[in-house]
Amino acid sequence: MDTNSEVKDDKEKRATHPFYNVARRILLAGIGAIAISHDEVEEFIDKLVDRGEIAKKDGETLMKEVRERRKNYFHGEEAYLHKRMDEFFEQFRGPAKKDFDELTEKISVLEKKIDELTKAKK
Repeated sequence: MDTNSEVKDDKEKRATHPFYNVARRILLAGIGAIAISHDEVEEFIDKLVDRGEIAKKDGETLMKEVRERRKNYFHGEEAYLHKRMDEFFEQFRGPAKKDFDELTEKISVLEKKIDELTKAKK
C-alpha cells in the first residue's frame, strides 16, 4: 500500500471517528470566536481613536500588531493552532488498515495451528 492511500485511509477514519465531528465543530466555533473578537478589537480601537484617547497612528499600529499576531497564530512558523489540532487528533487516531491486516494474518496462522492440533489430538 502506498503512502497516499494510507494518508487517505487515515483521513477517512478521522472523519468517521465519533469524536472527530464534535472536535471539528468545537474548533470551528473557536475560530469563529476569534474572528468575531478580531472585529470587536477593531471596533474598540476605532472608538478609542474617535474619543481621542489614542492617536489615529497609534490605533493603526495597534491594529496592525493584532493582525500580525492573528496571522502568526494561524499561519506563522509556529502555527500554534495547527500544532494543537494535530496533537488533539493524534490522541484519537485509531489503528491503520495495515495493523488490521497484520492482525488478521496472525489470527489466520493461529487458527490453522489450532485446527492442526485439534486434528492431531483426535
